Amino acid sequence: MMDRFLVVCLVTACLASGAHSLVEFTNIKCKTTDNQFADFAICHLTTTYKYVTYKYVTYKYVSVKVRLFKVPITRIKINLGLYKRLNGLKPFLYNVTFDGCKFMQSKTSNPVARYFYEFGKDFSNMNHTCPYDHDLIVDKVSATDMNHRITRVLPFPEGSYMFQSDWYAQDIKRAEVKLYLTLS
Repeated sequence: MMDRFLVVCLVTACLASGAHSLVEFTNIKCKTTDNQFADFAICHLTTTYKYVTYKYVTYKYVSVKVRLFKVPITRIKINLGLYKRLNGLKPFLYNVTFDGCKFMQSKTSNPVARYFYEFGKDFSNMNHTCPYDHDLIVDKVSATDMNHRITRVLPFPEGSYMFQSDWYAQDIKRAEVKLYLTLS
């Protein structure tokens, strides 16, 4: 009887250790507050299906392209906020504002900003210091790429989330991006 109990406990522990959460993008919304300054040429969530080993696998990724009309941009302030759906969207864990130009000079200066920067640095052309004198692109960030950071580096509880970023140039709010995702 005791051996059977140990086997059940061992199997349960093995199954539980193999279980992990997955990120799924559900929506993205982009808005400019000054159409004379910039606009979003691309702001979309793309879903593709691939046939892998006798089944279809869904891949979702986010792409954003911002056309800048007044360059160069020499002063950038960014506000990052994470919200969890709990009977409406409520602030969750992070809401930080930082100087984007100073952060790009020393990425260790703000650990929270660095955590979020790591999500998109390999998919973006914004990974250099100021000034910015070109269109800004974040290309094909997939949920698969985000899984490790959200479920292993700093685990989040399951649920629906909104990641919001507000972008300020020359101390004026210019754009807002909201990325909605589910962690299950």
